[in-house]
Amino acid sequence: METLKFLTPELARQIAADYGTPVYVYDEASLKRHAEAALAFPNAFGLTVRFAMKASPNAAILRVFHRLGLHIDASSGFEVRRALHAGIPAEHISLSTQEFPEDFAPLYKHGIRFNACSLAQLERFGQLFPGCRCGLRVNPGLGSGGTGKTNVGGPNSSFGIWHEWLGEAEKIIAKYGLSVIRIHTHIGSGSDPEVWERVALMSLETVKRFPDVVTLNLGGGYKVARMATEKATDLQVIGAPVKAAFEKLAEETGRKLKLEIEPGTFLMANAGALLATVRDVVRTGGPDGMNFLKLDSGMTEILRPSLYAAQHPIVIVPAQERAAGPEQDYLVVGHCCESGDILTTGSDDPEALQPRTLPETLPGDLCVVEGAGAYCAAMTAKNYNSFPEAPEVLVGLKGTVRLIRQRQTLDQIFQNEVDE
Repeated sequence: METLKFLTPELARQIAADYGTPVYVYDEASLKRHAEAALAFPNAFGLTVRFAMKASPNAAILRVFHRLGLHIDASSGFEVRRALHAGIPAEHISLSTQEFPEDFAPLYKHGIRFNACSLAQLERFGQLFPGCRCGLRVNPGLGSGGTGKTNVGGPNSSFGIWHEWLGEAEKIIAKYGLSVIRIHTHIGSGSDPEVWERVALMSLETVKRFPDVVTLNLGGGYKVARMATEKATDLQVIGAPVKAAFEKLAEETGRKLKLEIEPGTFLMANAGALLATVRDVVRTGGPDGMNFLKLDSGMTEILRPSLYAAQHPIVIVPAQERAAGPEQDYLVVGHCCESGDILTTGSDDPEALQPRTLPETLPGDLCVVEGAGAYCAAMTAKNYNSFPEAPEVLVGLKGTVRLIRQRQTLDQIFQNEVDE
């Protein structure tokens, strides 16, 4: 069975008592440790680590990473505004987006970096800022990810300029006198390290087409071991051949490229947990009957199992210390009136059910969903069944707990409704 990653049973009970459940809990010591590992990524001529803020955009998290020396990768104009509001310097923010912001001009003038992610975006940038500098996000024709939905490279992905259309990009660049100073690729979340390395080497060939490029951004997507049975990507192992390739390019051409990476899951996933309460324990009858744990949380706080069949460790913390009862197989389900609100999905199929073996559990016990730091609070079925957004707390380096987002009230759900 899985065990707690950074919480203790005592701390889990105290947080539940102080802030209620469900509640997201983040651990600053884990954030620091993961940031330091990313900053140690092998590189030949300099490295910038950008936190993919879409993974967890809370201002407190952004400020922690800023203090540790990380920059920011934003995926929308709204994320740019959010990072600026958190006090992140504009020159530390890079925008790569599916939707070109309506307010792009003032954002760019403010000093942000920008990667054009389509030919239309490149044309629009040229119209607004002829003669200026930008980056290009390129779809290398190869991708990898934990699932088909998290693969953002290859012919089935809309992300980036298809590598065979770079000739069209060069025409737009010449038309507006643009200078491309950055090539950006990203192939998927939970990607295969071998595929990641191949794309990195392919991207160096793309760099040769653009003489002004000084930075190659290789994205993120490094596999994180949430479950005890999973194996994480070793950044030192995958980075070594990439560093060697940068050095070889410098020997051949004299171009000393700076490296950028954009981890999100790597930094956040195992630095966060979702703390919920078991509200009910029920069983269905017949030979195929199942035991169910019903939580006061679900897809309103953690959508990944329903979307991707994502596997998260589940740890039961008894409401009070007691002798352990016999282990049982349970399906763990959420509180939404939705058949897909299931946390124990099949490992390869979000529609399949896969019970977990857990200690005997009683109503009132706490359920800790580990590996919930990335793409959980940031990506939810917000307000479905009118459940308010859950709060977020941060466990500091000295063990103190502070609130970094309040629980939403019902009045806040009402406030934007208009009845004329």
